[in-house]
Amino acid sequence: MQEILKKHADKFRFLIVGSTNTVLDFGILFSLTIFLNIPKEFANFISTFVAFLFSFFANKKYTFKSTSQNLKKQFLLFAAVTLFGLWVIQTIIITIITPIFINFGLNKSLALLISKLAATVVSLVWNYVLYSRIVFKDTKNSSD
Repeated sequence: MQEILKKHADKFRFLIVGSTNTVLDFGILFSLTIFLNIPKEFANFISTFVAFLFSFFANKKYTFKSTSQNLKKQFLLFAAVTLFGLWVIQTIIITIITPIFINFGLNKSLALLISKLAATVVSLVWNYVLYSRIVFKDTKNSSD
């Protein structure tokens, strides 16, 4: 069991960071809207921005233990990978599979929820693969 945990430690750390990131995003969003009465659109902008920054630094230092000093390059790659996953991959998956679920008799809301969950899983895999192989790849032997 310890061998499996050691072999997949970065994947478990990725799940921890992602879970923490989600709680942070939701916590800030609801705190700002409920307690400070900030409009939900602006509160969402703030919460996702904070979560995005947290995700970058937590994945860099904790998940992938990146030693690269090229923060600008990593941040730009991180932003490109993350936003492509959110805005392109998720949109394509939701657009394709939501009508399929509706054709199977699910109502639109449930079809959208299931499609969004599927799209989220795909984008998480996308993020993990590209974060580990490109964004936070160990660069000790390169000229970063």
